[in-house]
Amino acid sequence: MPLTIDKRIKAFALLGKELKTIAAALGSGNESQLSGTAAQKLFREAVEAPGHNPWFTAENVKSAIDALGEMLDENKLKKWVGNYPDLLAAKESVSRKVAVIMAGNIPLVGFHDFLCVLTAGHQFLGKLSSQDTRLPVALGELLTEIEPAFRESVTFSESPISSFDAVIATGSNNSARYFEYYFGRYPHIIRKNRNSVAILEGDETPEELQRLGSDVFSFFGLGCRNVSKLLVPEGYDFSALQFAWEPFGKVAYNHKYYNNYEYFKAIFIVNRTPHSDTGFCLLKPDASLSSPVSVLHYDEYPSKDWLKKHLEKEAGNIQCIVQREKEKGTLKVPFGQSQQPDLWDYADGVDTLAFLTHLT
Repeated sequence: MPLTIDKRIKAFALLGKELKTIAAALGSGNESQLSGTAAQKLFREAVEAPGHNPWFTAENVKSAIDALGEMLDENKLKKWVGNYPDLLAAKESVSRKVAVIMAGNIPLVGFHDFLCVLTAGHQFLGKLSSQDTRLPVALGELLTEIEPAFRESVTFSESPISSFDAVIATGSNNSARYFEYYFGRYPHIIRKNRNSVAILEGDETPEELQRLGSDVFSFFGLGCRNVSKLLVPEGYDFSALQFAWEPFGKVAYNHKYYNNYEYFKAIFIVNRTPHSDTGFCLLKPDASLSSPVSVLHYDEYPSKDWLKKHLEKEAGNIQCIVQREKEKGTLKVPFGQSQQPDLWDYADGVDTLAFLTHLT
């Protein structure tokens, strides 16, 4: 018998509690507080993740699991689905098989699509990224241990997938062209490259600047919600920012990050490219929103009017805008919270749950 929307929400709320417990166990290094084989398996996969992907450090995996635990609060889940009266009113949902082409740039980055598909009452068919083949499967097993009725609705694959009714695909601008070609005849959401920016006014406190450092350096800056570009007033003095970011210098302990830093530093020096060097991050004046790992681009804005027009021009390429205050109904989030999206903060601004609710 299909799960009611209330039971689906309850299952994910219980999953959230389990994820918080697992994150706490990862923080203490003590697995004994975990009950259930699936929770223990996710714990072990989290511990072993750096061996499979050096970008997936113990700290980053713990942060990802902890963030998902916070997201899956029962009150937040109810508030979220409360915005979809058709979903709440459906006596029995029409179940479709939804293929999700998952990214692997940061740990468990495809979870929100997983959540949306199952919350909408559909079957999830996940095509795993080669960068993250173990954590999503372990998390899926934890959910089906909590609610066995989900077992027939959750499938993961490392091989090419077939036999589906709709597609959600996340990739680069390049891969998006292939996705459009192969999946264009299906109902679909296809996501391309997006980047996030931060707006500074020049009078930020050290605490605000330090929170901004989390938006830049968490997950080594690999997420689309990580800040890759700063917009600063003309003549901005970077010294306070560099001082506030000193605690983030530990990112250079990761050999893959440090190799990037050394490589681009050498390129900039040889080519006499203007830049500032913090010792672990290179600040470079550049119009591009996208910057490589260990490099942060910036532009100086002459006026608020220029800033407004610039953001409007780049709107289709921006995932979120980090600044002092969050503005309701916009892409803007406060310093330090870019990697803590709410359930209703949809990637690329496309309402995934609305798309899934109205599949026929």
